Amino acid sequence: MITESEHRQAADALLEAGRTRQPIRQVSQTWPAMEIEDAYAIQKLWADSKMAQGARIVGHKIGLTSRAMQRASKMTEPDYGMLMDDMLYTDGARIPASGFHSPRLEVELAFVLGRPLGGKNVTIYDVLDATAYVTPALEIIDYRTEVPRAICDTIADNAAAAAMVTGGRVVKPMDVDLRWVSATLSKNGIIEESGVSAAVMGHPAMGIVWLANKLALHGITMQAGHILLAGSFTRPTPVAAGDTIQADFGPLGSIGVSFS
Repeated sequence: MITESEHRQAADALLEAGRTRQPIRQVSQTWPAMEIEDAYAIQKLWADSKMAQGARIVGHKIGLTSRAMQRASKMTEPDYGMLMDDMLYTDGARIPASGFHSPRLEVELAFVLGRPLGGKNVTIYDVLDATAYVTPALEIIDYRTEVPRAICDTIADNAAAAAMVTGGRVVKPMDVDLRWVSATLSKNGIIEESGVSAAVMGHPAMGIVWLANKLALHGITMQAGHILLAGSFTRPTPVAAGDTIQADFGPLGSIGVSFS
């Protein structure tokens, strides 16, 4: 464990790295005694500072829920981060690449809650019952630390959350078999990635189950209207200025964005 003063130092360093787009040394190397609990404490301080600057929490993301992402990140357990209102984009957006250091895209499903969800022993049925609708999404991840990263680095860095895009068709969670939602991700007309949402813990709602039970340990309940990114079912795809992205979710529609 590290001290509260060191938590604050790490959070401030990550805020500055995000502002300048200049990654810092891995926080787990700067503070080798850091544990997972420390990393989440740093993430919370980072979020508190963002809110003090005017940002608002609009949901959460779950990371490292699929074997594809765990292999890509060389990690073995999920993590979570917070989504802020200044991270949100919609289908057709032209996104400034200068807002990121080294952005990468992931293909996901977003669950939007119709009522609060929390407490201990949340099940997949609780998640589906509390969800107002599900929609296709892309997550933009970015690192505010150098690589390679330990799990504490990723968690402290808000699980690498940088931005997200929603679009396509909105569906109620029981209207389709969410396990078999599939998608292809094209960059500049070439398919770079494809996957099926069952890769997320067997069912994308299981990512939300994991998140709800994890947040319950900290006394946190997710609220109606919160957007929950269930976890990627493709590997991350690098993007840069000039790139055009198309994510095709088949019957659930598509998302298109470009980077300027």
